[in-house]
Amino acid sequence: MDWWIVLPLIFGALMLLFALGIPILFSFLIINMIGAYLLWGGTAGLQQLPLNMFKSVSLFSLLAIPMFLFMGEIMFRTGIGSQVFHALGKWMGRLPGRLSVLAVGSGTLFAVLCGSSVATTSLLGSLLVPEMEKKGYKPSMTLGPIVGSAGLAILIPPTALGVLMATLASIPVGNFLIAIVLPGLILAAIFFIYVVVRSLIEPDAAPTYDVETVSLKEKLGDFFKYIFPLGFIVFLVLGVIVLGVATPTQSAVLGATGTIVMALAYRKLTWKLLWESLTGTARMTVMILMIMVGSATFSQILSYTGVTQGLVEAVGALNLSPVMLIIVVQLVLIVLGCFLEPLSIMMMTLPIVMPLVHAMGIDPVWFCVIFLINMQMATMTPPFGMDLFAMKAAAPQYSMGTIYKAIFPFILMNLLLIALLVAFPPLATWLTGFIRM
Repeated sequence: MDWWIVLPLIFGALMLLFALGIPILFSFLIINMIGAYLLWGGTAGLQQLPLNMFKSVSLFSLLAIPMFLFMGEIMFRTGIGSQVFHALGKWMGRLPGRLSVLAVGSGTLFAVLCGSSVATTSLLGSLLVPEMEKKGYKPSMTLGPIVGSAGLAILIPPTALGVLMATLASIPVGNFLIAIVLPGLILAAIFFIYVVVRSLIEPDAAPTYDVETVSLKEKLGDFFKYIFPLGFIVFLVLGVIVLGVATPTQSAVLGATGTIVMALAYRKLTWKLLWESLTGTARMTVMILMIMVGSATFSQILSYTGVTQGLVEAVGALNLSPVMLIIVVQLVLIVLGCFLEPLSIMMMTLPIVMPLVHAMGIDPVWFCVIFLINMQMATMTPPFGMDLFAMKAAAPQYSMGTIYKAIFPFILMNLLLIALLVAFPPLATWLTGFIRM
């Protein structure tokens, strides 16, 4: 059967299973089993399937995923995240759009604490929305900054989704984790500038109010007690990679160990919380790895049927420039992000897109940074962005239409960052030059 017939059949079947409400894992497994039976020699193909599945997840680099998830579980279950939030708030003073700026700053810091944008949206929503409403903030300056900055948890390490993307794309995990740091900070800076400028232009959207005076001694005390230790965690996760002291997997273990030590130092960690963190990590890890099992076999089936090679040849015949290919891929990802969550999109598209990237001579690390930004955007793209529903749960008084309207400027700012990376690729590759091999 020709590849151009196989491709729509496979993706059509996948979309049908998704529409029927079948979980991602089982959707991929159903397609893989049917494909293995029809294309790999009947029962012999089904016997080969488990071996391929085991091989796809028996990778040392994947150990970083549960370690990053465990860090986030410890941080949020012990309440350290809330302490960081209050410590940061003392430094804001009477800054225009103070609470919105606090949302952006907290979202950036929480990105270091946890790789979950949904968890960050829920936490910031519960902490900030009531106070913002009390101070007369409009929904656009209440909901938008919270959901927008929460997405930084996907983009700034430690990020389990980043590790998963690097593994699926077969690029060095350490290089990729370092590469996404600068784009993540640039996006946070863009959010900050937008909030401050809009607060100055439209003061009614984020009214100023009297702020309790806090002594410099108290500010410094809270800074060194709650914010400064995060620098130590960042060093354990990223610094040791840059210095060539540890591999990304080893750095993830160091980060998890440092998080436990921090929780013990604050006297927040109990046996109950430790057990809940471990079980929560186990549930998320199993889900991610099982989805990856389905994706790896799905990629092999596409390759076996000639779909991958056929697409490479078809795109080559179009004589598209690398930039045009990037633009076309991003448009497709944006459309998919309106209906699917990031994991599904990555599993469906990376096996097809990465061979095209290599064939066109595009830097795969740079491409994957742009891809991950698009995946971050997918978490807040209407109508089915995960963070939008998390925001609705944290602030049920707002309609989904209001949330959609509030997040629109932040989607545009994500697109601006993608445009900057396309125009200036070193923004995504400069830091990787400092890694000591």
